[in-house]
Amino acid sequence: MSLTLITGGSGSGKSAWAENLAVALCPGEKLYWATMPPGGPEGAARIARHRALRSGKGFRTLECPQLPPAADLPAGGTVLLEDLSNLLANHLFSPHPPQDPAAFLLEGLRPLAARCGHLLVVSNEVFSDGIPYDPETRAFLTHLGALHRALAGQADLVVEVVCGLPLVLKGALPHV
Repeated sequence: MSLTLITGGSGSGKSAWAENLAVALCPGEKLYWATMPPGGPEGAARIARHRALRSGKGFRTLECPQLPPAADLPAGGTVLLEDLSNLLANHLFSPHPPQDPAAFLLEGLRPLAARCGHLLVVSNEVFSDGIPYDPETRAFLTHLGALHRALAGQADLVVEVVCGLPLVLKGALPHV
């Protein structure tokens, strides 16, 4: 099993880079775990854009805004989680949020990662804009930062994508 954390800013190319890495790691069927609920025309357009970008790459899509049962993921397969920040928001802002959302997600991702041959986790780099936020948004950023640190500690490979280029922060790019 390998765990890869891929971060980057909005429009950085992180999703396309992660998809291409998944294709290189597994030329066969791959699972694309989409966590964004379709909310409104802008969300629907974003989802349609992502579907078009991965068309023909061999992905089966699991649209699941929460943690799925491990049995829903292919044993020994390649799974691309798109994305961790949406998954966190879906839990944090649910009617019954977990007491510690970061710990909840880390515990929930453990059996999923153990089931996969490759788990690629895409997340947003949202920490460097310097804008003051309301307390609710600051709490979200605190939980996301905790998730990034914990996953980076567990990951075999950590990459930040900038302008479509991978900056390796931990590990080495696979030779595929």
